[in-house]
Amino acid sequence: MKVPYLPKLHIERAALGLLIAYRRDFPEAPTLPVPAEDIVECHLALSLRFDDLQGQARDSQVLGATWVRDNLVIIDASLDPDENPGKEGRCRFTVAHECGHWMLHRQQLLHATCAPLFDSLTAPSIICRKNQKNDPVEWQANYFATCLLMPEDTVREQWKDLRGGPEAYLAIGEIRDLAQRYGIGEDDTPTVEVARQMASRFNVSAQAMQIRLIEIGLIVTEKRGRSLFD
Repeated sequence: MKVPYLPKLHIERAALGLLIAYRRDFPEAPTLPVPAEDIVECHLALSLRFDDLQGQARDSQVLGATWVRDNLVIIDASLDPDENPGKEGRCRFTVAHECGHWMLHRQQLLHATCAPLFDSLTAPSIICRKNQKNDPVEWQANYFATCLLMPEDTVREQWKDLRGGPEAYLAIGEIRDLAQRYGIGEDDTPTVEVARQMASRFNVSAQAMQIRLIEIGLIVTEKRGRSLFD
């Protein structure tokens, strides 16, 4: 499905707007971790459940799907944290990703068609797979999920609390050492300890947390050029 270009700021504002509206309606809800499932079920009034999407679609890449007309979101059973506790962070991100489709793409999805890959379910409005992250529609939903689960102001507050200040962490040496230790290729960036510590506060995967920290400049993975004051 083709979607119009959306700048990052637009997507971030949409995510923060949803978060603010949720907290207004549910002021007793915890600030961290952001309750993605409650936002979907209680605030957006969507049905959310787990099912064997990969089996239904005969596709091991499927993580989630949204039925716009039915107000329904289904996450693949492989991500069910009750059955696979180690997948909780990935599950929460997938729920937030489907929430992003609902907030950003609902009108387009109402008029889109999807191939009837499912045996026992009507065709969903959109199917989300692991290998589609670079598609514009999937990238937008991913960035929405990032901003919803890891709001920049909250990330910076937690960073200061953890690190004792706002200064960025220069991760070049640690990344190099981890890559050598575990034989990680040049195209992959290993997760550093501070990203894992931050991830536990937000209940997201360490990889997702590190990507967010790099994006907002709190983890530096490349050498900086010399400034006039060096």
